[in-house]
Parts: sequence; C-alpha cells; structure tokens
Amino acid sequence: MQFPGPVTPSPGIIFDSAMDKIDDALALAMLHGFAGRKEARIAAIGISRADLKAAQFCDAVRIFYDGAGFARGLAVGLGRGRSSAAAAMLRPPIHDTAVNSIHDTGEVTTVIRNALTAQYDLNAAAVLSGPATDLAKLLDVYGARDLIAQKVKLLSVAAGAFPDGPPEANIQTDIAAARRLFAEWPTPIVAAGYEIGTALPFPAASVDTDFAWSVSHPIADAYRAYRPMPYDAPSWAMAALLYAVRPRENYFRLSEPGVITVRDDGRTQFAASATGRHRCLILDPDQKERIIRTYTEIASARPVGHKKKSFAN
Repeated sequence: MQFPGPVTPSPGIIFDSAMDKIDDALALAMLHGFAGRKEARIAAIGISRADLKAAQFCDAVRIFYDGAGFARGLAVGLGRGRSSAAAAMLRPPIHDTAVNSIHDTGEVTTVIRNALTAQYDLNAAAVLSGPATDLAKLLDVYGARDLIAQKVKLLSVAAGAFPDGPPEANIQTDIAAARRLFAEWPTPIVAAGYEIGTALPFPAASVDTDFAWSVSHPIADAYRAYRPMPYDAPSWAMAALLYAVRPRENYFRLSEPGVITVRDDGRTQFAASATGRHRCLILDPDQKERIIRTYTEIASARPVGHKKKSFAN
C-alpha cells in the first residue's frame, strides 16, 4: 500500500511595501483574501518606512480578517530610523491592534529572514511594492543570500516603467537599493511596471458595493481617506501580488528573459538576454476585465469564519 507523501502548503508570501499608497492597502486585502482561500500563506509583512501608524494599520487588518493565513503574534517588520509622516489613507482611527509602540514590531530584515527559515524550499514568493531598501539590506544579513536562493521561487516587484518610461517613484526613493536588488538578488525577478498599474485601475464603485458587507471595513475606510471620492486607483502592488500568487493563470504575458538595470535618474531599462533572470509583465488587453474582476473579488472577500459585529444587515 502506498501512502501519500507530505503535502506542500500553499506558497508563503513575503509582502514588503511602504504602505503609503492605496494600492498597497488593496494588495494587503488581496493577500488576506488569498490566504482565506488557502491559495497563499502570509509569511511576513514588512514596511520600509518608520511609520508606526502603518504597522498598526497592517495589524488591524490582520485582526479584522481574524488572522486568516497569518500566524497570530507574528510581528510586523517596521523600518527603523527617523519617523515618517502617516499617509493620508491612515487617517481613520485604528481601534483593534496589538501594536502600541515600536517595541511591538520587529526590524524588517530580521522579520523577513526569520520567516524564510520557516518556508519549504522554493515555496515562498517575495512581493515588493515599495522602495528596495529592505530587500537590499537583507542581502547583507549573514547567510541570507543562500537562504533566499533556497526558499524563494520568485520576487515580484511593483517598480519601474517599461520598455522605456519615466522614472518611477519606488525606484527613485532609493535608487542605490534598486540598482543593487536587480543586480544581486539570487532568484528570478518579474517586474510589474508603472504602465501595468495605470492600465488596470481598481474601480471606486467596488468600494461602495463589494465592501458593503461590513459597515466599518478598514480597507474601504482607507480608500475613502486617501483621496476625495470617487476615484479609480492604479493597481501596481495588486498586479505584482496577483502574479506572485497565480503565476500560471495567464492574467499577463511575460517578456522574454533579460536584465533590468537602473539609471542614475531612476529610469529602468530592460535588455533582452538569454541568460537573464528578469522579466516584465505585459498587459494582454483581452485579460483586462478578468484581472479587474479578480482584484475586486479577492480584495473584498469576506474573511473565513468572520465573527465581528460589523456585518451590514
């Protein structure tokens, strides 16, 4: 009689962002939605800025989703250094959080490294939707390069503009770190450029309809606080996350293999190369409606086993 071998769990996602743009928050909601479906596990959350309110927001979202897919008590990685001003989307009051001070967070590279040690080999994916600061620092941690190569199958980044677009904010924030990340990261990298996020706007109407099952939804509250309604939000972080979790669903086409480099002014350049480990997402116009529908469905999904009293009647 044959017995089944051990079952590899769904991929562990390392999500590192600045958590200062609404697409970061929407991607966080999608990540919890995928976790609730057991399509992904939340291995670590990193915030590149020293913004305690951002850490509290991420923790409040975790509590709102009852920790679906997220190990309870796992610290949010928070950037150290000079405190950053809270983003507009973080203005609504945050009530449910276990993060009361910086001591309730972890140093980002330590949080990510520790999370990687718990992953199955080549069963993790890293998603970057902020500056490359944290992941570039991770490369300096003793043994981290080998650990990344052992555990991480893919790095999906929301950064750059292709094939030859203007300087992009995530790159410009830390050009040196971005340059180093593309040059030294030891696994394949797929980039969701500026052009992808702007071509796939998250519809404002979804906030008023698909999120209406809760009278106090932290993502919907953040969306309304970020900018006067109604507005459709670019989806750079969501695109990077969608590809990381569902790389074989043909939402996007991929460029040929190549090498991404960063110029002094923050512009990104892609050069085809048979030995390159970088690719860029390319939008298939026929998939646009399907992608946006997936965004709204997963981001607004009700948490599994949700017991809060915030459901609308």
